[in-house]
Amino acid sequence: MPVNSILGVFAKSPIKPLQEHINTVKECTNTLIPFLEAVIAKDWAAANKYRDKVSKLEKDADVIKRDLRMSLPGGLFMPVERGDILEVLTHQDKIANKAKDIAGRMIGRELEIPAGLENDFLAYTKRCIDAVEQAHEAINELDELLESGFRGREVELVAKMIQRLDRIEDDTDAMQIQLRRSLFEIEKDMNPVDVIVLYKIIEWTGDLADLAERVGSRLELMLARA
Repeated sequence: MPVNSILGVFAKSPIKPLQEHINTVKECTNTLIPFLEAVIAKDWAAANKYRDKVSKLEKDADVIKRDLRMSLPGGLFMPVERGDILEVLTHQDKIANKAKDIAGRMIGRELEIPAGLENDFLAYTKRCIDAVEQAHEAINELDELLESGFRGREVELVAKMIQRLDRIEDDTDAMQIQLRRSLFEIEKDMNPVDVIVLYKIIEWTGDLADLAERVGSRLELMLARA
């Protein structure tokens, strides 16, 4: 039976909600860029506005996550396993949670980025968000993969996306090391609590890329099983 006919057996495929979820997650993490730009400008009113947007999008993602979990049948007759769908969903959701944590913690202390680190910090954050963008693109090919029966050009396309995702994550690791080194060089002149929190923010920002890579790894496993 063709895959699209198999999907037709069910009233609702889990793929579209999964894609809707990653779309919301992507928007959530993308909002960190104007948020950080407002923080760097010390425009705390604007930063609060963007923090509120991050929080709302994270809640929107939670609603989609709960709906998908509740509606996902116990025995999906598909070339992917139910557990794989849930694993991808979990990693996607953790990305949005982490974005909310970053914005919330920085607003809570009105944490400023030290002078001289602003550009590197923003570039690092953008590169981490590139990983989320790449995971988003890969997940949005999933319905095409299913329709093709996990064969042909679509598989090659997604495999290349996952390889790019791995390279982006490697870039973020190197950028994080450099950023931490730069912070170490000036931390003695900073508020010690701010230093601790800033190291944590750097770590959490890197988690965005790590979690995006896990989405790609799970998708890669789904391809291998198909």
